[in-house]
Amino acid sequence: MAAFGRKNGFTAATQLLKTLTGSSNSRSLSGIVDREVITSHTAKWMQDTSKKSPMELINEVPPIKVEDRIVACEGDDNPALGHPIEFICLDKDEPTVCKYCGLRYQQDHHH
Repeated sequence: MAAFGRKNGFTAATQLLKTLTGSSNSRSLSGIVDREVITSHTAKWMQDTSKKSPMELINEVPPIKVEDRIVACEGDDNPALGHPIEFICLDKDEPTVCKYCGLRYQQDHHH
């Protein structure tokens, strides 16, 4: 009985997706948001040269020195503002970058 309900729910969701997007492909949601709206918003944001881009801001943060070989990056002290935990190996001499937030970590060697 439960499998029958799930199948009908999936069918209903697929039909709703077809109606909204004109496609049953769940990854094709571009029909819902007009591309011109996204492009104009991005262009407007890029015209304001008084503000730094997120990449420029994160590059201003110096590499975080840690003593261990492996660091766990969460992006922020507040879990609601962070990202999934990424364990980063610091075996290289140059700073290693978190793939989620761009913070850089470097092992502080005490020889």
